[in-house]
Amino acid sequence: MTTSPTSPVLHRPGSLKRRQSITAYTFLLLPLVFFLIVRFLPTLVALRLSLYDWNILKEVQPYVGGKNYSRLVQDGIFGKALINTALYTLIGVPAQIVLGLGVALLLGKVRALQGLFRALYFAPYVTPIVAAAWVWQWLFSPQFGPINTFLIWLHIPPQNFLTSPGQALATTAALVVWQNLGFQIVLFLAGLSAIPRTFYEAAEIDGASGSAAFWKITLPLLNPTIVFSVVTGTISYLQLFTQVVNLNFTDQGGPLGSTMTVALYIYQMAFGRFQMGYASAITVVLFVIILVITLLQLKFLTRRYDV
Repeated sequence: MTTSPTSPVLHRPGSLKRRQSITAYTFLLLPLVFFLIVRFLPTLVALRLSLYDWNILKEVQPYVGGKNYSRLVQDGIFGKALINTALYTLIGVPAQIVLGLGVALLLGKVRALQGLFRALYFAPYVTPIVAAAWVWQWLFSPQFGPINTFLIWLHIPPQNFLTSPGQALATTAALVVWQNLGFQIVLFLAGLSAIPRTFYEAAEIDGASGSAAFWKITLPLLNPTIVFSVVTGTISYLQLFTQVVNLNFTDQGGPLGSTMTVALYIYQMAFGRFQMGYASAITVVLFVIILVITLLQLKFLTRRYDV
C-alpha cells in the first residue's frame, strides 16, 4: 500500500486575523477589568450611597432618595465651592496654555542649552505638590515672605496674599499654573516639532509674516495639542485639592471660604463630618459636570486639518 505525502496545512488570512484579534483582546482584558474595578465600580457605589443618609458613626443608614441632591441647592458652601472651582479653571487653564505655548515658541528658537532650559521648566512639575505648596506659603507670607520684602523695597504696601479673601484664590491658582507650566511646555514643544517645516518655507516664499504663519499654520496644526491641554487641564482644575489643603493647612478652604473647592468640600463632608451620603451626592454632581464639560470641549474645540 502506498501513502501520499502529507500536504502542509494552509491557514486562511481570515483565520489568522481572527486569532490576532483574539490575542489582542486577551491582553486588553486585564487592564479593562482593572479599570472597571478601580474606576467604574466606585462610581456606582458613590451613586448608591448618594441615595442614603449614610453616616459611618450610625448603625442605621436610611434611604432618603434625592434628599441629598435637593440639599445641594440650599447649601451655600457648596455654591461657593462651585464658583471658586469655576474661577480656578477659568484663570488657570488659559494662563498655563498661553504661557506654555509662548515659552515653547521661544525655546524652539534656542539652540544652545535647550535641554537645560527644558529641565529647569519641567522641574516644578515633578516636584512634590506638598513641598511646593509649603515653599509657596513661605514666599507669600505676610510677615516674613520675600515677595512682601521685595514689595516694601519698591515702596509698595505689603499684601496679605494667602490670608486675604480677595487675593488667596489668585495666589493659589498661580501655584497650580507654575507647577503645570513645565508639562505644557513639553507638550507644545512636541506639537511644534510635528509640524512640517515645508509649510513655513512655503509661507516665507509667499511673503507671509511671522504672525501670519503663526495664525495660519502653527495654531491650526496645534489643535490636537491644544484640545488635549484644555481637556486635561480643565479636569485637573475641577478636581483641585492638594494645593488648596496645603497652602492654608490651618484654615483649609479659607480665608472665609475664598479658596474652597468642590473636591475639598467632598473631603470635609466625608472625612470631617462623616456624611458619606451627602459627600457621594456631591461626587456624582462633580462627575456629571466634568463629563459634560469634557464632551462639549471635544465637540466644539476639535478641528480637522489635512496635512
